[in-house]
Amino acid sequence: MNRVAPCKLLLSRWTAAHPLHREKHLLVTEMSCNEESHVLDIQLQAVLSRLEWQALKDDRQYLYK
Repeated sequence: MNRVAPCKLLLSRWTAAHPLHREKHLLVTEMSCNEESHVLDIQLQAVLSRLEWQALKDDRQYLYK
């Protein structure tokens, strides 16, 4: 079992042991805690690589926020 410090969880990076759909590298982007500061849930985002940066110009596939 991985040791996880809740105070360092946000924006931490993880690697999937058995990746699905090329989602190997993950980043914790959001975290929900209760009143006692216990972590209830997190949101992970997959970091996909091997994409030409020019592909980001296609506004049909990617939105800039």
